[in-house]
Amino acid sequence: MLTLKAAGLLDVDAGEIIRPGVVRVDGDRIVSVGGADSSAGVDGADSSAGVGGADSSAGVGGSAEGEVIDLGDAILLPGLMDMEVNLLMGGRGENPGLSQVQDDPATRVLRAVGNARRTLRAGFTTVRNLGLFVKTGGYLLDVALAKAIDAGWIDGPRVIPAGHAITPTGGHLDPTMFAAFMPGALELTVEEGIANGVDEIRKAVRYQIKHGAQLIKVCVSGGVMSLTGEAGAQHYSDEELRAIVDEAHRRGLKVAAHTHGAEAVKHAVACGIDCIEHGFLMDDEAIRMLVDNDRFLVSTRRLAEAMDVSRAPKELQDKAAEMFPKARTSIKAAYEAGAKIAVGTDAPAIPHGKNADELVTLVDWGLPPAAVLRAATVVAADLIDKPDLGRIAEGKIADIIAVPGDPLADISVTRDVNFVMKGGKVFRHD
Repeated sequence: MLTLKAAGLLDVDAGEIIRPGVVRVDGDRIVSVGGADSSAGVDGADSSAGVGGADSSAGVGGSAEGEVIDLGDAILLPGLMDMEVNLLMGGRGENPGLSQVQDDPATRVLRAVGNARRTLRAGFTTVRNLGLFVKTGGYLLDVALAKAIDAGWIDGPRVIPAGHAITPTGGHLDPTMFAAFMPGALELTVEEGIANGVDEIRKAVRYQIKHGAQLIKVCVSGGVMSLTGEAGAQHYSDEELRAIVDEAHRRGLKVAAHTHGAEAVKHAVACGIDCIEHGFLMDDEAIRMLVDNDRFLVSTRRLAEAMDVSRAPKELQDKAAEMFPKARTSIKAAYEAGAKIAVGTDAPAIPHGKNADELVTLVDWGLPPAAVLRAATVVAADLIDKPDLGRIAEGKIADIIAVPGDPLADISVTRDVNFVMKGGKVFRHD
């Protein structure tokens, strides 16, 4: 038994801080939460102060406490979640302009070790790795990374891997077009996600599932940093999108779609896509379709402020100048309409380990801190079908972090995580 004591803990459902914060962990699970009566010796807190109604028999104090970690004035939060990262890209030692032709699969995995550790130490205990779009020889590097983390070989967040992103030739996630490579240079295979037409698409999706992908990532529209025309233009036909959804859903997997344009969002939702990534250019009709069809939107708004496009070609700078301001208005409209928003960063579009900057940006842009914290916990847990995550509550998996203040009053404290527990194991304790 391990007991955590802190000044308070966040009840994400109620959107309030419960004081004091007392959590008991046995193995990888939370066994009780909340205060106990004065005989238990925790500042005389009454049992009614607890989330989940833990009574005094739960035993804080005495031998029932087991090991005690006293975190003083800190506030406990559920482990945060980032629903769009690519741990195999970015990080120390990468030259983005040359990495496509310099980095072999082993180099990418080794760099991901550092990215994973930084992400976990930042308080993000679960992530979705959304789609390799690099030459790997067909290996699903994010699946291998997830296995290594789960086995305890390296430190990192719980990784939900998508394998290779499914994209058409010349689509936004076709890596050969980022640098406008000549024909035949670094061409990817169907197994690596370049798929055209229904038959190739079904083969590409089946390959990812066969080798361990836990969701499917698809490129539905253009993007800012690709030399393939308008960012909002739809890339796959509706027939092709329905084939992707059909293959994934029959195997019990969700589909996440890189999508910016309003019309592309509408087509993606109509074809059964479960989750829209970015959605910067959504209009009111697209947002209403998300809400009416109970689909998710992953935020990725920090990159609209923080991505450095100063060295990009002028046409890409022009696209950024048009799109990024619209990211602010569309996320606020989506929140006000009741869309299910989950936090995502698109790291390394912002640096690995700086994931909490997304939370700060969302609050700066008008979303309430409590809603943003839910987007990074319970909504994200719903998106990945992990009901045991996202809350500090009895019976849940013990993913718990600590921050030096009340995040409902100042969301920026999430940038200063000083304690990280994942699955009942402490990975950081400053």
